[in-house]
Amino acid sequence: MPNIVPCMSSTIYQPFKNFDFKYKSCFLSGDTFKSPIEQINILPAWLLGVAHFSGEEQIKLLDESVRSYNALKVPCNTEILTHFIQPLEEKVSAAFAKGYEGVSALDEADLFKWIGKFIYGLIYIEMNAAVRLQQLSADGLNMSQGLMHKFGNLNTMIQSIYLDVVFEDFIPWSIVVVPLENKETPFSFRDEINTLTFSLKLKDFGIIACLQDNGTNKKYHQELLDQIEEKPLSAEQFEELCARFFYSAYLFNRLPEYAIMPVEGSVYIDAMPLKGTLNKPLFDHWQHKTYAQVLQDFWKPWGHTLFEIIKDPTKPMSYFDPAALPETN
Repeated sequence: MPNIVPCMSSTIYQPFKNFDFKYKSCFLSGDTFKSPIEQINILPAWLLGVAHFSGEEQIKLLDESVRSYNALKVPCNTEILTHFIQPLEEKVSAAFAKGYEGVSALDEADLFKWIGKFIYGLIYIEMNAAVRLQQLSADGLNMSQGLMHKFGNLNTMIQSIYLDVVFEDFIPWSIVVVPLENKETPFSFRDEINTLTFSLKLKDFGIIACLQDNGTNKKYHQELLDQIEEKPLSAEQFEELCARFFYSAYLFNRLPEYAIMPVEGSVYIDAMPLKGTLNKPLFDHWQHKTYAQVLQDFWKPWGHTLFEIIKDPTKPMSYFDPAALPETN
């Protein structure tokens, strides 16, 4: 691959400053490169092929519009696509082809880039819709400043796809890759944009990722993760693990802050202490009843009722060995 390093200005590309979501510049690099722009699918063709999807399958966006997978496109600079995105896709595709063995051996940074690119692609599409709606109304763009802050940080971090981005003594993500009992698990994914949480299952592996928590969700569930390490999970167990991560990501009550410094072609990112001036714990109180509602949604294929899941109000139903379950507080 050619060693292409774009000229860095005193600031890095920050699309949330001027809401640059109009399909005129690259979703990842803005106007950094001068080569042409083309529309690329955020769900790559190789993944649709592995999933045996036609691309006509549909997804509902936050604005309630329904789009086919093939219609989920973002603008990308051809230089970025050829020299940086395609090699990343090839690396992830080769790992997926080997199943759990390949995916578990992937560098977490590459998984972060790949998942982050996908989630940010969805965010770009949502932001484009929001900008268009603003142009049609006089209400202005009504979006949480906290969310804009998180999305902007994610965009900066996934610029590591084409830039030298250095995370100073921390990692911004929690990523878990687990083996599955069913070696022919059909492809599916789930995302929660507000918390930047994602899960995917395919073949004999499952992935769970929280993209901006500085590793806290993984630590929160470390006791359970230690108990199940390398043990293939049933379909119900994987969805339960997902529910636990998606719920804890909701309980995570900090907005991570970062010092971002571009220096001579590199971007250095340093995490500010999460505790800050707050004395309360990093996670709000775990409510079994609320968690049970989350779990019911993840267990829809098995038809478990909320009453069944929360029959014991102090201990929701679980497919894990009770000895493996940590005390939640």
